[in-house]
Parts: sequence; C-alpha cells; structure tokens
Amino acid sequence: MSQPRNRRSIWRSLAIFFAALVILVVYAYGLQVTKVDLEKPKEARRQAQLTNIIRGLARPRLFEYEEKRLEIDAPLMMPCNDQVVLPPVDTSGRYIELTPNCVALGGRVTVNGYNFEPGETVFLYFLPRAASIHEQVELRLADAPIEVNPQGQFTYVAEMRKDRPSDEPQAIRAVVKMRSGLPHPSDTLKDTWDKIVETVFLALIATTLGTALAIPISFLGARNLMSNVVSPFGSIMTGLLLAPVGGVVGFRLFSWLKGLGGGLGQRAWPGLGALMVSIAVVWALILLLSRQTRGRFAALRQGGLGLLAALLAVFALGLLATLGIRLGLGLQEVLGPFAFLGNLIFVIADLLAIILPLLGGLMGLFLFVSLGSSLSGRFLRSTRPTTAKAFTAIAATLAGAVLAALLLGGIAWLYEVENPVRFVAVPAAAVGAIMLVISLLVDVQRPVPTGMIVYNITRTILNALRSIEPLIMVVAFAVWVGIGPFAGVMALALHTIAGLGKLYSEQVENILEGPIEAVTATGANRLQTIVYAVIPQIVPPYIAFTIYRWDINVRMSTIIGFGGGGGIGFLVQQNLNLLKYRDASVQMIAIAIVVATLDYASAKVRERIV
Repeated sequence: MSQPRNRRSIWRSLAIFFAALVILVVYAYGLQVTKVDLEKPKEARRQAQLTNIIRGLARPRLFEYEEKRLEIDAPLMMPCNDQVVLPPVDTSGRYIELTPNCVALGGRVTVNGYNFEPGETVFLYFLPRAASIHEQVELRLADAPIEVNPQGQFTYVAEMRKDRPSDEPQAIRAVVKMRSGLPHPSDTLKDTWDKIVETVFLALIATTLGTALAIPISFLGARNLMSNVVSPFGSIMTGLLLAPVGGVVGFRLFSWLKGLGGGLGQRAWPGLGALMVSIAVVWALILLLSRQTRGRFAALRQGGLGLLAALLAVFALGLLATLGIRLGLGLQEVLGPFAFLGNLIFVIADLLAIILPLLGGLMGLFLFVSLGSSLSGRFLRSTRPTTAKAFTAIAATLAGAVLAALLLGGIAWLYEVENPVRFVAVPAAAVGAIMLVISLLVDVQRPVPTGMIVYNITRTILNALRSIEPLIMVVAFAVWVGIGPFAGVMALALHTIAGLGKLYSEQVENILEGPIEAVTATGANRLQTIVYAVIPQIVPPYIAFTIYRWDINVRMSTIIGFGGGGGIGFLVQQNLNLLKYRDASVQMIAIAIVVATLDYASAKVRERIV
C-alpha cells in the first residue's frame, strides 16, 4: 500500500512543480509584455517631475490674495555710450544696482538687490527701449523667481540679449508681488463650483432618462417572465411580417396628428381652447370605457372608443407640445435670472414633439404584432392542418424576405452600396426560400418559445451596450450634438440603460413566485400579473439601484469630460495638459467631496428603503 501512495505523492509533487513553473513563466512573460522597468523611477529627472506634480497637487489654489506689484528699475546702456549719462539710483528704499551699467550686446550684468524683505520673491525683466510707451514690453531675464536672503539682498548674473541695441538708456526691472487684503475664492474655485454643479445635474438627468427606459426593458430581460411565453410558428411569422407595417402606420398617423395639433397651436387662445376641449372629450371617453357593457358588439364598441380616445390624446399632446414650445420661449425672454424655468418647459415640450412620432411607430409595431399573432394563432388552431401549413409557409416566406430586405437595405445605405437593389433582392429572396423550407419542416401546432427569443435578444443588446465605455460613446455623441454636457447626458443615459436594465431584470428574476401564482389563479392576464404581483416586490430595490446608479454616473461624468462630454472632467483635462497641478488639485478635491457626499446620502437612502 505504501508504494502506490508514494507514487501518487511523487506525481502530485511533480504536478505542483510544473504548475508553479507554468505560473512563473506566465508572469515572466507578462512582465515583459507590460514593460515593467524599475530603473526608470530611479532617474533624477523623473523624480523631480513627480515631486513637482505632488507639490502642485498638495497646494490647491483654493483662495487668492489681491496682489500689489512693486517695480524697481535700474538704467542700463547697451551698447555702451560714453556720451550718455545715466541717472543715479534712488537708494531710499528697495533698489537694485547693475555691475556694470553698460555692456556690449550679449554681455553679462550682475544685478544686486538691497533693502528687500527677507524671503521675498523677485522677478527680473529686461525693458528694451520702445518707440512708444504703449509698446513697452518686459523680457524675462531669470528663468525662475529669485529668493531674497535673510539680509534682504540678492545677486543674479544676467546674460543680455544680442538683438536689442539702443542709443538711449534701457532698463532692468525687479518686480515684487506682495499680497494685500483678505483672501478670497480663486477663479479656479469658482470655475470648479460651476462645473461640479454641471456634473451633478448631468448625472441626474442621465440617470433619470436611463431609468425611464431601463424599467420596461428589464421586464423583457427577465427569464421568469418570458420563459412561459409561447406562440405557434405561423403566428410568430405573421407578427414579424406585420411589424414594419405597424411601425410605418403608427409613425405616419402620430406625425399627422401632431402636425394637426401643432398647426392649431400656432395661435395661443384658439390652441388653448382646443386643448381644453380635447382633454374633456378624452376624459369622457375614459369614463365610458370604465363602464362594463354587454352585448354582441360590446368588445368592438370598447375597442372603437379606446382607439378614439388614444387618437384624441395624441392630438392633444401635439397641441400641448406646440403651446409649450411657445410658452417656454416667451418665459425665457421675460423671466431674466429665472429663464432656466422657461428653458425647462421648452425642452420638455420639444422632447414631446420629437418622441410622439417615434412613440407612434413603436406602439403601431407592437399593436400590429400583437393583433397579427393573436388572430393568426386563433386561425391556425381552428383550421385544417393543410391550410395551417400553407398559411405558415406563406407568412414565413414573406416575413423572412421582408425583414432581410429591410436589414440589407440599412446595410446598403450605411456602406453606400453602388447597386442597392441587386444587393438586397437576391439575399432577401434566399432568406425567404430558407424560411419556406423551415416552415414546411416544423410542426405548425408546436409552440415556439418566443419569450426566450425576446429574452436572449434583449440580454445580448444590453451586454453589447454595457461593454462599450461611456468615454467612447461620448466621442460619437460629441460629433452628433456638439461638445458639451448634452453629449455627456446622452452617453451616460445609454450606458445607464444597459447597466440598470441588467440589474433590474435580475431583480425581477429573484422575486417570490407565490404572489405571481396567487394573482394568476384569479384569472389575471399577463399585464395584471406584472402590475399586482411583480411591481410591488421590485419597487424598493429599483429605487436603491437607481440612487446607486446616480452615484456611479457622477463618478463617470468626471471621466467623459476628457472626451468632450462636459462637466468637471474637461477642467481636469485642461489643467493637467497645461501642467497646472494646483488648479487640477482643486477639481480633484471637489470630485472627492461630491462623490463622498453622494455615497453617504445614497447609503442612507438605501438603508431606509431596502
């Protein structure tokens, strides 16, 4: 028994040795790839540069003093001219002496300063003779300021220029900058405050927009809600075939209603009257819909009233958008310092005008898909197998060809294909033929897991968006809408949709099944189940995730500024590029304070909610 045990021990030891050897080789190669060189930090030049950065960051320019500039001049002849007598130097206060006080071009002058305050900083300049006093310039002599010794003196040997000859006296000037008055917030601190406020609200608006879109998407990305959604293959193909038709019809209808309301809203009082009448009629139709009616055509009447109420609501929204745009522009002119309130109304109204046609296209798409799938499903379940087979084959062929044509048409437009018709027609026909073969092979009565298909598509899109950094997104949006916080809002909102969509959907997947089973047992449909069994369980974590995402977006907004997304990141990048480390330190402190404050506040809110 001992011999096999010893062999196993030897083999285990060898395996451990070779595993350690492989790990060693991997890390050795990794060090080479990453070019780790510990000799570079030892270089004096790099250490000096790092010291300057650390000293600059350790001295943030938070406050400033009013500076009083004291100028002390000493005359100088260059080149020497014995016929010119230089005026004497006033030695009653701070003064400088030049040795010699006349030199040849490019000569050296020793500058001696006296009666200065110990520890003062002195800047030396050469004042060439100018044709006019308005053209007077100061040319720096010393590369760095000179510090006065404890005796109140300093000495500096200056090398003069070779391109400034003059027959008249020129001068060397010593400048002392002295503080006066009380400290006041620096311009850097004021700019930082403006940008940090912009950063916080940039993140807030992006979080709000992202959350509003992530909530409905999260239900499509929840496995437990989508796993039991099934439909026959033919009804799926019918829905897909009608999807583009519904999108176009909804977009055109909502655009027409918006234009109708917008035209009436160009005149204030008639538009306001039409808006009030539209709201009253919509309210009356909603009251009629709430009443339960019986009869042969009850469902048809209810559907007609609902459609009429929806169309009137769209008309009223188009009218409201036009009136809101006019009101917002007017308030911006009269409110003065509170013009941002008018801008709020203008932006909301303009956004409403933009999204109405898009919303109509989306609603039309879902409506046609739902009706097409439902009606075709009933037809397939009630008709003969041969008829169902033929219907499925036709729907699958047309759906495959139409969707392929739309997709290839978009690709042809994007890549500017020379012959788009030929590029689209042949592959679309091939896809239609493939779908025809598939429809002939599948069982038309066998349900297809459409819910899981939607689930996988949704998760794939969310994963793709989440894999793209907001810094890359903001570059594209900066080109589209211009450099500034608007581009940052759009980039962060898109990334927020991807991030919160995943967190929200996972939270839906972790809810308790008991309430869902109880509501379903009462005969509730899918929408009622979500409203009464799912939403009450997910509200607290949704709120907590949203607040946490705001915290993340505040930190992200400091980075997207490097890509043109506005906020305080732009100031940080600008100051670092200009080597203004003291100014950059102010922005870093502001970022740290805001992030810490939001982290503390969000933690408290989540503690109370969850």
